[in-house]
Amino acid sequence: MNCFHVVSYLIFQTLHRDKGMTNVRHFCWSVARRTLFISPKSDTESASKGTSVSVLPPLSDEASLYVHWPYCLRRCSYCNFNKYISRSVNHSAMTECLQRETETLLKLSQVSRITSVFFGGGTPSLAQPATIAAVLERVSQHVQLPEEAEVTLEVNPTPTGSSRLKDFIEAGINRLSIGVQSLNDEDLKLLGRDHSSRHALHTISEARRLCPGRVSVDVMFGRPGQSLASWETELEELLAVCDHHVSLYQLTLERGTQLFKQVQRGELTMPGEDVMAAMYTTARDILETHGFRQYEVSNFARSGAVSEHNLGYWRAQQYIGVGPGAHGRFVPHSKGSLQREARTQTLEPDIWMSEVQKFGHATRRCISLSHLALLEEVLVMGLRMTDGITHQHWELFCPDDNLHAVLGRSGDVQELQQRGLVILDDRGLRCSWEGLALLDSLLPTLLLQLETYVRSQGRRGNEDSAGPQHRDGQQSR
Repeated sequence: MNCFHVVSYLIFQTLHRDKGMTNVRHFCWSVARRTLFISPKSDTESASKGTSVSVLPPLSDEASLYVHWPYCLRRCSYCNFNKYISRSVNHSAMTECLQRETETLLKLSQVSRITSVFFGGGTPSLAQPATIAAVLERVSQHVQLPEEAEVTLEVNPTPTGSSRLKDFIEAGINRLSIGVQSLNDEDLKLLGRDHSSRHALHTISEARRLCPGRVSVDVMFGRPGQSLASWETELEELLAVCDHHVSLYQLTLERGTQLFKQVQRGELTMPGEDVMAAMYTTARDILETHGFRQYEVSNFARSGAVSEHNLGYWRAQQYIGVGPGAHGRFVPHSKGSLQREARTQTLEPDIWMSEVQKFGHATRRCISLSHLALLEEVLVMGLRMTDGITHQHWELFCPDDNLHAVLGRSGDVQELQQRGLVILDDRGLRCSWEGLALLDSLLPTLLLQLETYVRSQGRRGNEDSAGPQHRDGQQSR
């Protein structure tokens, strides 16, 4: 599961939660289930805050690339992602538009090198391998795409998906992320998945044969009626056949989904908070026993098989988002800007294609990030990693104020340290083993202190600014 495109999460609203954290059992389920993405503040909110002059992040001539394929054969009962069920897909038009938007945004960013590519969705394994090859070829025509660069494809483990793996590898894919979700057939039906456990096991085997050492599997816990014992058994079964990377997520009820309605009507019952907390803790222990090192809230790897693409997100590096509903964070150097922008592409595929055909890209919303907003992203994303944020990494984004000055003098932050939840030392800032499971509860305190410190310095300069990127002027097209 691609950490970036799972959801755009409004982390800043946590600033308004109860900062007392009286319930230490408030586990980080909104974090553990999926990776956070910060939605930038509105103009009004950001304008009231002091910010310092924007500092460009390192290696600003590099970026990763995310490509979104929006189509699925069916909608899973729990899913509220940007996906569309279409009886027919114009593959030729989609390919042409993905190529054109890729070219346009590469030129806008003026990066010289793409470090990794991730094809997510939707169900990108429904795309034609020729589409994958065409996008990668377009990238290589304009910037450097190293031969060793990680190129990932999300795969739905159906017979159709597994039968085309070889073609995708020949098209340029060198890493596969398989949406197993469960090895329980009844649960798969309940989730609305269109594969069985047998299909999943076959796909894993075929993927490992074609792409040894570079296969990841996604698995969900906290499913309706699931017990701790059954979760342990299922995870052991999965680890006996999987490769070197596992992403685990808590199933979360999303309003408007079929699953949400079933639970609301009392037709299904979700495990309690304590049970889900135990599932997460148990999974961490089992994965460690099998040689998997946890390197992020939801991600585990052995033999060094980490997701380089997702590490780029967590390290607050630049990324370009292409396709319907894709998100991006990069500096648009061709406009003469020195500020990183948060960009969102038009959601609906047909409208997106029409806009790309007219303007070259379909950026629906663009926000120039203030230095404070950028630091908030560095903090939130960095603390997802078990290694946390080193002083050297923080200095790249904030050379004038080190972590000790920004956070270490706060009584509230010191309390978190005394409780053994966060560690601020000569290495930098990170969560403890216990604190990582509580990250969602820790972030409000840390973000509030960051904002308080920046405002106390009386620095102003680059306010967040937002606006539509087409119709008025169309200069970005």
